[in-house]
Amino acid sequence: MPFAGNEVAVLQIPSWDLIKKYDRPGPRYTSYPTAPEWKDDFKAPRYVQHLARAEAAGGPLSIYVHLPFCREMCRFCGCNVIATHDRSRADAYLDVLEKEVALVAAHLPTRRTVSQLHWGGGTPTFLDEKQLTRCHAILARHFRFLPDAELAVEIDPAITSKAQVDLLATLGFNRISMGVQDFDQKVQETVGRIQGEKETADLVAAARAAGFKGVNLDLIYGLPYQTPESWADTLRRILAMHPDRMAVFGFAYTPWFKPHQNLLPKEALPNPEARVRQFLQTVEAFTGSGYRLIGLDHFAVETDELSRAQRAGTMFRNFQGYTVRPAEDTVSFGVSSISDIGGAYAQNSHKLKDWVDQVEAGTIPVDRGAAMSDDDVLRRFVINRVMCQLRLDLEEVKSGFGAAARDTIAAALQVGLEELKADGLVAFDGHVLTVTPLGQLLVRNVAMLFDAYLQKQDGAKKFSRTV
Repeated sequence: MPFAGNEVAVLQIPSWDLIKKYDRPGPRYTSYPTAPEWKDDFKAPRYVQHLARAEAAGGPLSIYVHLPFCREMCRFCGCNVIATHDRSRADAYLDVLEKEVALVAAHLPTRRTVSQLHWGGGTPTFLDEKQLTRCHAILARHFRFLPDAELAVEIDPAITSKAQVDLLATLGFNRISMGVQDFDQKVQETVGRIQGEKETADLVAAARAAGFKGVNLDLIYGLPYQTPESWADTLRRILAMHPDRMAVFGFAYTPWFKPHQNLLPKEALPNPEARVRQFLQTVEAFTGSGYRLIGLDHFAVETDELSRAQRAGTMFRNFQGYTVRPAEDTVSFGVSSISDIGGAYAQNSHKLKDWVDQVEAGTIPVDRGAAMSDDDVLRRFVINRVMCQLRLDLEEVKSGFGAAARDTIAAALQVGLEELKADGLVAFDGHVLTVTPLGQLLVRNVAMLFDAYLQKQDGAKKFSRTV
């Protein structure tokens, strides 16, 4: 059922006791099953089986390409990146990428149309104009982009030229995402991300002049030395650029997983209550300026595709966050990239050398993954409904999956329902679960009700905290 409305104007600050109660490790649910459940015995032969299922299913594909290079390693970063100033390394990377695309495409002989393409990183515009052109040509040699396809690219304004933006538009890219994180000088110096307001604004203007139909900016709250005053100033500067979308992420402090985060001064990190207040500042600033809060951490103008998808009930959550859902399957290329195809998640080798060696040996470089069971498919649907639509209709579950599935989800719901209701996070009328405006701040905790794997996991060492 379509999303009922935009209730964000009445978001409220939860009590400190409530924050402490629900501030626990938990997934962001960009996948289900989540990555800790994926198995190392899921290799190329099993991936090929799921490619065959996808080939038989037909329909347009989504493609993700991971371009891992950055000039510097930001200290907050949770991505798989290679920090270097040597652009020639991108040429060697593209040599291998070209072979990987050919290996995978051979298993999709008739399923070659693409409705969505995303280049992520790293920093794709680490590549120069010749390398960007070559990367696109590698894909275009095997796949055909639909006339109305969404082609999106991530850039770092600090290293991206107007000529690169113009070239990307010429290649057909129509959505562009720029990382900002924070404009405060002390915060930037602490996290190792130096980026001027003017160069960001200039690139936003250049993207619009080049014909990009969507400009997205990314921010991160919960970084060291952020204050209500400095954060308000950053929001004011961002709003002056009037992006079409905003992704505003809570900083995931996971030094056990990303050791370079130990370089950050832990004592300067905002506490959970301060993080909530920062997010509420963000909600007030953006919704007061005509944006809709999308799910957990995205904002979009009402005319944007993401707002329309939320209203229509077609929005989805994946490894890029909230997105429209133009294809049932995503095939991904590049080191550590993740495919969601034919009923399985499949992740490429995380280490560059392993990825190169496997491709050069003629093997699709899948290193781990998970085939989804019927129960996984059901629970993924339910968790996506909660995370994307902020509601769950048990009758919709029954019509889509059967009466037994409805009973399964109803039983899962009952485990923590009364507590969530008592704390004001949800309402339930016996058929429809509705996440309240207060619960929207803690929607990960609500979604965790339906996760069949959490009881088995040591979440403290696998997930960021939910507040």
